Formats: sequence, structure tokens, C-alpha cells
Amino acid sequence: MKGVIEKVKTSLLPPLGGGGALIVFRFAFGIMMFLSLVRFAANGWIDALYIQPKFFFTFYGFEWIKPLSATGMYAVFAIMMLASLFVAFGFFYRISIITFFLLFTYVELIDKTNYLNHYYFISLLSFLMCFLPANLAGFKNLRGLRGFIFIIQLQMATVYFFAGIAKINSDWLLHAMPLKIWLASKSNLPLIGNLLTEEWVAYAFSWCGMLFDVSIAFFLFNRKTVWYAYAVVVVFHTLTAILFPGIGMFPYIMMVCATVFLAPLTPRRGGGEVPQNIWNVINLKTALKTSPIGGGLVGTFFLIQFALPFRYLLYPENLFWHEQGFRFSWRVMLMEKAGTVFFTVRNADGKLFEVNNRDFLTMQQEKQMSTQPDMILQFAHHLADVYQSKEVYAEAYVALNGRASQLLIDPKQNLCEVQDGFANKSWITSPALVSNVQLSMTKQFSN
Repeated sequence: MKGVIEKVKTSLLPPLGGGGALIVFRFAFGIMMFLSLVRFAANGWIDALYIQPKFFFTFYGFEWIKPLSATGMYAVFAIMMLASLFVAFGFFYRISIITFFLLFTYVELIDKTNYLNHYYFISLLSFLMCFLPANLAGFKNLRGLRGFIFIIQLQMATVYFFAGIAKINSDWLLHAMPLKIWLASKSNLPLIGNLLTEEWVAYAFSWCGMLFDVSIAFFLFNRKTVWYAYAVVVVFHTLTAILFPGIGMFPYIMMVCATVFLAPLTPRRGGGEVPQNIWNVINLKTALKTSPIGGGLVGTFFLIQFALPFRYLLYPENLFWHEQGFRFSWRVMLMEKAGTVFFTVRNADGKLFEVNNRDFLTMQQEKQMSTQPDMILQFAHHLADVYQSKEVYAEAYVALNGRASQLLIDPKQNLCEVQDGFANKSWITSPALVSNVQLSMTKQFSN
């Protein structure tokens, strides 16, 4: 095994030397984004997600973000494809990566029913790449290059570490949920299908997944273990891609982006090498060889990311139930949640009538909205505007990680009297999250 790894290192290390590390990363990122966008268009998702819907669930504070016409949306994706190719081959690099970042983030903000962790990751990564010397000029000027590589590595490490921290919860570790549901649904797979129905396998996957996410970045930062760690990364993400195709391109993106850890050591002025480890990353000012302002901005960028996953502590009750502070926290595949919601509106004559959600929402939108209180509130306000009503009520039943359905919000609460914001949503019910989780065979992957 050691001999094989040494041969791989010998074949790959030359192009990764010096500025080549960023060049290889830039090429891999651009090609991966291009292929992802082609896949997105080929599956008809541009039309299904950004043209067909009559109503869009905007992010709080970004209500001004609106989709373009059908022609405009197709043009946006065509420009993103072209920009991703330009990034890959270094053509007009700075303009291309800025264009890609702005357009990708714009599309991501149109409708939060389409939110995925790896979309958020791509926005962050492409933002960082706007400042990287990853073009040919950057290749010739190696001053501070190690620091730029460290920034990309730190972004990768942030995703892994906080995804692991999020898995340290009772449902994941003590009840093997939701993997117990998802793995059992894969019993038709050849060779391993029967094995996946075994309860101990679900527990093994849960614990191994948590340990992998929490620790892998430390092994990737260590030059003595980086190649072994990257091999584990490939095996881990290949396995998740096979077992959970619903998570899309995320495993492939992580495999490609993790190649940045294979960059060589930092040369010293007087010869020799500075060992790469996590402490080099923490000292951002030294790594970047820049002013305190530059180091401070980078530090602030990551401190915000470190803080966001813990904002759920500001809210009472179970995070997976109320989802306040859930997004932008690297909580990947942590819950199986399905729900049904009925909206009742009082018309001008004072009579109550039930709304058909499909008159306003696509199947995907209704599915996502039915389990997320902030989206239920947003849709209720939209119904109030459509019917010019001052009273809208919602009766929502939600099942979380195999438990029986329960009321998600107070059905007597007039949602027209409630405004969205960061304050605790007191109209969300307190769930009875019993320990004896019942097995449910619903299939909805949450990433």
C-alpha cells in the first residue's frame, strides 16, 4: 500500500509544486462547476425550479432578489457555464470568477426551497477565489502563495469539522437516525443490500460518519498522513454517492476540492521546509504575508462561519423540529422530515375556506414548505395578499426521524399577526420527541 501511494505522489507532486497547486485547483473547480451546471440544465431543473413556480420563498433580508424571465434565467445559466470554463482554463480569470460567484449566489438566493449545503459551499469558495492569484500572473508571483492555499484548505476543513460536530446528537448516535431508514430502503442493491437492513450497520455508518467528519481535516493537514487521508476521502464520498444519490454532486465536489491538501510544503528562505499543520492556518497574518487589515478581514470571514452553526443555541427546544438556525450550519443529511400543511383563509364575508396549495406552489416547494415554519409563515402572508385577508391559519403535521406526526405550529395562531425575523417563533409547538423512535419508510433526504 505504501509503495502504491509513493508512486501516486511521485506522479502528482510535480504539477502541484509552487503556483501549480492553485492552477490545478482552479482547473478542477471550473470543470466540476461546468459539469454540474450542464447536469442541472439537462435534468430540466432551470425550468422546474426558476421558471414554472408562481411564487418564490425568498431569504429573510433578500426579498428584493427576483428571478428573471425564462430567457433571462437560461441566459444566466449559459453565462455561468461559460464563466466556469473560463475559470478552468484561466481566460480572463478575475472577471470570470467574479461573474460566476455573483450569478451563482444570485440563483441560490431566488428560492430557499432549493437550498443545499453544497450550494452555500460553492458560493463561499467562489467568493474566496475572487481574491486568489490563480491566473497565470499569480503563477509567476509566488509571494504569499502558501497562505492562499491555506485559506482554501481552511474552508474545506470548516465544512468537514462542523458537519461532524452537527452529528453529535442523540438521534444520529444513539438511534442511528435517519440512516436506519435510508439504508433499509437500499435493500435492493446487489451484494450489500441485505446487509444494509441490519441495525448494527446503521449504527456503524452513523458513528463512522461522525468520526470521519470531525477528524479528517486534521489528517489532511498533516503531511505524514495526507495521502492516506485523501484516499479515505475518496472512499467515503464514493460510498455516499452510491448509497445516497439524492445528495447530488456534493460527494464529487468534496473529492475534487480536497485535492488542495495535496499541495507541497512551504519552502523556507534559508532552505528546508516548514511542516504543514493546522497552526499554520490559524496564524493567518503570517501565512498571508499581508497587512493586519487583510488578515483581519480573512479572520472575520471565518469567525462568522464558526459562529453561525452555534446560533441555534439562542432558541429553545429541538433544532431539527423548529429549524431556527439550521441553514448555513453544515448540517448534512441529519434528518428525515415529512409533513402536510393545510391553510385556512377568512374571506371578506367572514367565512373560512381551505386553500389548495398546488394552486400556488410546485410539488417541490410544497414538500419543503410543509416542514419549515419560516416558509409556512411566508406562504401564509402571500395568501393574505392574494385574498386580501387579515386572517390566515395553518394546520401542519410533521414527522421527524421516524416518529409519529405531530402538530408543528399552533393552528389557532393568526399568521397575519406574525412577522418573520430572528426572534424565537413562539407559535411553533413543543414536540414530544420520545426516545423510542419508530421506523418510518418515507424517503426525503435533507442536505
